[in-house]
Amino acid sequence: MNNNMKYFLCCILFSALLQIASAQNKTVVFQSDFGLKDGAVSAMKGVAMGVSPDLKLFDLTHEIPAYNIWEAAYRLEQTVMYWPAGTVFVSVVDPGVGTNRKSVVLKTKSGHFIVTPDNGTLTLIAESLGIEAIREIDEAVNRRKGSEKSYTFHGRDVYAYTAARLAAGAISFEQIGAALPNEVVKIPYQKAVLENKKIKGTIAILDVQYGNIWTNIPAALFNQLQVKIGDKLHVVIYQNNPDGYRGKKYEGEMPYSETFGAVANGKPLSYLNSLLQLSFALNMGNFSTVHKVYSGSDWTVEITKAGK
Repeated sequence: MNNNMKYFLCCILFSALLQIASAQNKTVVFQSDFGLKDGAVSAMKGVAMGVSPDLKLFDLTHEIPAYNIWEAAYRLEQTVMYWPAGTVFVSVVDPGVGTNRKSVVLKTKSGHFIVTPDNGTLTLIAESLGIEAIREIDEAVNRRKGSEKSYTFHGRDVYAYTAARLAAGAISFEQIGAALPNEVVKIPYQKAVLENKKIKGTIAILDVQYGNIWTNIPAALFNQLQVKIGDKLHVVIYQNNPDGYRGKKYEGEMPYSETFGAVANGKPLSYLNSLLQLSFALNMGNFSTVHKVYSGSDWTVEITKAGK
């Protein structure tokens, strides 16, 4: 092999390594429903550090309510966009662990990576950031050595291990496993729509510390109602049961406000939250607890301008 050929091959190898290094940024962010009462989260991080001690490990949250796939989907939607491209997220809310649900890595069009079971967790992030590609994790290669007989802790043995290898540049995205169609398992929910001067949406999440109600209704859509500060909204909240029954859980009027203090203590108000989505609260109170209103794909809301 002559020197020109050696130089050419070295350039190709260097370019390939550079692409791997630039695609991932050595950062892994963990999310789960494990809580922090035992060693599960620490075990995942230990596996990641065993792959590469140069990794930077962070937590999104480990306080997802047990088995709540919808909330896992929402927390990714709430958070991923604020992290640099190349960040690898591990999301483990996996009530079907060990079953035939697929273990995947989704690469978003924004350049983020999500390592997770494809069980609905990717519902919202796939819509908001788009799907660049999805690959199924090949556990024959991307699984912690010696864990082959462990069937109930894929977060440690498969997801943390694969995420760490990807983030560290030990593998490329293409080496994760076989390519899948650009589709994910989706949780059905009421998307925010305006129909006949009424906005329908989902109660996406609670501001859990305070009991405020956050919807998926964005400011741009809400503004089409032409509501001004101080105008009142008529708000109706429903919970849809699995048998198809739609139960009304709250109905009332509240002013649209810029600040909580615009109403008296204990009184309701509507406002735009930090994500610029329509929300409801009780000033110095807990709306969720008082009115027994919660969140998820089964909770819907209808908004009209009061008196219209």
